[in-house]
Amino acid sequence: MTAMNVHAVRSIYRFEMSRWFRTVGQSVLSPVISTSLYFIVFGAAIGSLMEDIDGVAYGSFLVPGLVMLMLLTQSVSNASFGIYFPKFTGTIYEILSAPISYLEIVLGYVGGAATKSVLLGFIIMATATLFVPVEIQHPFWMLTFLILTALTFSLLGFIIGIWADGFEKLSLVPTLIITPLTFLGGSFYSIQMLPEPWQTLTLFNPVVYLISGFRWSFYGISDVGVGISFGMTLFFLGLCLAVVARIFATGYRLKS
Repeated sequence: MTAMNVHAVRSIYRFEMSRWFRTVGQSVLSPVISTSLYFIVFGAAIGSLMEDIDGVAYGSFLVPGLVMLMLLTQSVSNASFGIYFPKFTGTIYEILSAPISYLEIVLGYVGGAATKSVLLGFIIMATATLFVPVEIQHPFWMLTFLILTALTFSLLGFIIGIWADGFEKLSLVPTLIITPLTFLGGSFYSIQMLPEPWQTLTLFNPVVYLISGFRWSFYGISDVGVGISFGMTLFFLGLCLAVVARIFATGYRLKS
């Protein structure tokens, strides 16, 4: 069994992280400003008119949903651009011809994108404490859901980056699919507030399970069972891993 090329993984990982730090204004300040505006508009203006949800003030209730909103979009964006740019410049062929396994390539790119998203998640949570009280009842599970979700959607972004044949396609899936599913997945409300049949139909939205489990780790409340949320998160992660493995096995949009 061949030992892992740690130097190769570290090189890709460091390159991705250095690119993030070079654009800190866009990578960090923009999401922080957007989150602050959400709290000002929804938390302060609208939240003052809302009743508590399961004993949690509306402004505080928003925090896990907003973290997930930023986490999903940034994970997909970072990972998709990270792998697409080498394809665009042609340097992907140098990476593929180097003594680096497919696993090491994925670890470098996806690991870098997931790290950025997790760091951003903590920054968003820290920003939230400036506006509303934030309580984390289950820190271990909060971190578990945060990391698993970042990895899952970084893998999804990696898939999108390989699939895309133009810059416009990089934003197609996040804009038309990820963001709407997040808004409709209980980021700003409990799905228990929806009338039937919308409450049942919402359960077909995979993002519901991610947000519900993450919110449970904060306040001990959830729209679906935390075990179901955790199981669905692992299922989505496994599905993305299977797709990535298939891409490298067939060379889809990598060898042509």
